[in-house]
Amino acid sequence: MSHSHNKNEILSHELPATPLDPKTQAERDAKIQVAMIGLCGCWGCTLSFLDMDERLLGLLDKVAITRSSFTDVKRIPHRCTIGFVEGGVANSENIETLEEFRENCDIMISVGACAVWGGTPAMRNVVPLEECLIEAYVDSPTAVEGAKKVIPFHEDLPIITTKVKPLHEVVKIDYFIPGCPPDGDAIIKVLDDFVNGRGFDLPSEMNRYD
Repeated sequence: MSHSHNKNEILSHELPATPLDPKTQAERDAKIQVAMIGLCGCWGCTLSFLDMDERLLGLLDKVAITRSSFTDVKRIPHRCTIGFVEGGVANSENIETLEEFRENCDIMISVGACAVWGGTPAMRNVVPLEECLIEAYVDSPTAVEGAKKVIPFHEDLPIITTKVKPLHEVVKIDYFIPGCPPDGDAIIKVLDDFVNGRGFDLPSEMNRYD
């Protein structure tokens, strides 16, 4: 994504081209708006969302999923009640996306080890960033023999942060669901609690740290 585009240009290109009919749109807008995004991670937490299986269907009369990692919507089109975020913060685009998401979500929840504490991507924090880039692009054992070895740089590429950060070091996070990844059981429990007006309640036996 080019950083030269403004937000209106981004939204105009990324929202669905065919709008819903007024009645359907009104019914959708009346539901609790839920959005999900992924930053620097492996998508394991996204797969846990899929593990909610048919249990999610029981909530669809109350919930509208505005955005998820399975759509091509990069920015949520309107304010949401609940936002789930997986993955840590590893570049400038992650920061931009997370801050925009925070501005448009009433409740934000960190999902999984990468979002909660940095996870596997944060293992590079013990090595200077320059050394990481040299190892990845210059001294890599998979580099093509005889090819010019360069570290990619372009104004359209997100700037890599010196350290990988958990979400709460960048924006305010309201709740945390630990695990690598957390079970679908834990995610559906949290979503069901909020949708039905109960407080966040995640029993310790549902937490995973493996």
